Amino acid sequence: MNAPTPRDHLAPDDAAPKGITQLEIDQRVFDLYDEYCHGGIDRREFLKRAAALGIAGGLVMAQALLPRYAEAQTISFTDDRIKGTYVTYPSPGGTSGTMRGYLVKPVGQGPFPAVVVIHENRGLNPYIEDVARRCAVEGFLAFAPDGLFPVGGYPGNDDDGRTLQAGLDQAKVRTDMLNSARFLKTHALSNRKLGATGFCYGGGVVNFLAATMGPDLQAGVPYYGAAADTASVPKIKSPLLIQYAENDERINAMWPAYGAALKAANVPHEAFFYPGTQHGFHNNSTPRYSEAAAKLSWERSMAFFHKHLA
Repeated sequence: MNAPTPRDHLAPDDAAPKGITQLEIDQRVFDLYDEYCHGGIDRREFLKRAAALGIAGGLVMAQALLPRYAEAQTISFTDDRIKGTYVTYPSPGGTSGTMRGYLVKPVGQGPFPAVVVIHENRGLNPYIEDVARRCAVEGFLAFAPDGLFPVGGYPGNDDDGRTLQAGLDQAKVRTDMLNSARFLKTHALSNRKLGATGFCYGGGVVNFLAATMGPDLQAGVPYYGAAADTASVPKIKSPLLIQYAENDERINAMWPAYGAALKAANVPHEAFFYPGTQHGFHNNSTPRYSEAAAKLSWERSMAFFHKHLA
């Protein structure tokens, strides 16, 4: 494709899942939250700095950004269109040699096109499990690995999850994710056509998988993730659908070089920047969520996977 980057016109009233909306939150609070999410400051410091900004309701805005997973579930664990289970599998060269993940299959006998769903920088939390179920109801064999399994698994809250993940050998975590993708591709219920999607840290992993797996990956959809190393881009053989938030300076600064490298390597790709959105706009557990952008990007993602994995 190698098309110019389009920008979409979305409704300006994207609502948060509950309570305060993103339009009521000062951009400075969003910036602090981004620093907190990526491990630059802890929760206490995040709330302290937000309260000290000198804006009315700064602390309330900050507290509203913390995730509410129970309110954000869209597909029930017991939905009769799918069946989910937790599975363990070997991961040679990874953190411990063994991994665990959440496998969700659609009803029917299969084989099914497969999609691996890579979590953010805090382990397999309820939002990512819900994303796996969303993929499964679309007809994909979905698999969400937990990079924290070797150290006890997702601990039940994002703060501790973020700390655990930051303390791991990152090269070994990437190996665990690579082994997870290979596990899914060769699963008995897979049609051997593999797609990958991921968010934040997971978006960066999708770019890594594309460069590492070459022709073994059939489609990649990274959401606001770090770009692949420029030198590795010629190894990418799968088409990419790249989703960006408009207000995401750290990640977006990587795009010009990444886009140029993809074009030079003749990698089929398309990138979308969603106006008025923040990093994490797909995550419907906090007011960074943008309903219109999340819906549009998801429709594009599913159509992309259906096209390349069927």
